[in-house]
Amino acid sequence: MNPLLHIHNLHKTFHMHHFAGKQIVGCSGIHLELDHGQFIGITGKSGAGKSTILKCIYRTYIPTQGHIWYDSDSFGIIDLAQATDRQMIEIRQKDIGYVSQFLKILPRVTALDTVVEVLVEAGVSVNEARAEAKSILKHFQLSESLWDAYPNTFSGGEKLRLNLARAMVKRPKFLLLDEPTASLDNASKASVRDMILDLKRQGTSMIGIFHDLDFMETVVDQEFNMKNGLLHGGVKA
Repeated sequence: MNPLLHIHNLHKTFHMHHFAGKQIVGCSGIHLELDHGQFIGITGKSGAGKSTILKCIYRTYIPTQGHIWYDSDSFGIIDLAQATDRQMIEIRQKDIGYVSQFLKILPRVTALDTVVEVLVEAGVSVNEARAEAKSILKHFQLSESLWDAYPNTFSGGEKLRLNLARAMVKRPKFLLLDEPTASLDNASKASVRDMILDLKRQGTSMIGIFHDLDFMETVVDQEFNMKNGLLHGGVKA
């Protein structure tokens, strides 16, 4: 079986036009292979380049060089580094979930509706979507009093839990996690761990960035460390 994801010689360089053309290396010479159902954890100091890899996969950033071969449901094996915007929109809707520390949604949309719309876009009926959305919000212990509120009023922890619910509710084939336990208490971390392990049992493949090493070691299969834009290791957890 082909791997789900094969990254070959990935580079991302940022050009700082306001500073006499200075260049900053986000990541360099990245080689990574993710099997179906596997979870890879990446550690490293802030600024080491961890998030750059995730954003290149999700195509928030366009890679400077290299290939990101992905075994998609819609297009078969496709190089995400070269995919069109239309292809990426479909892959995000059907295949890939992304959990960021930061919640980016439209204003004047309630917490419940932000989860419902993810499922409706994936083809789920409105009634079924509302039921599944309520179930996952309960799992992440987001108070029912907040379901009809606007998330821009939420605390950092509440926003992160909502972000987790949005990404995980459609049980994606592939999930990218950028610090999924930042600002969460122990009870909320346990909810995240339970959902991750449940998704793994159902075959979801994942790549996650972590500073909480104790948490990471309970869920990942393989660990890498990022330093100065370079990826090291590949230690089995």
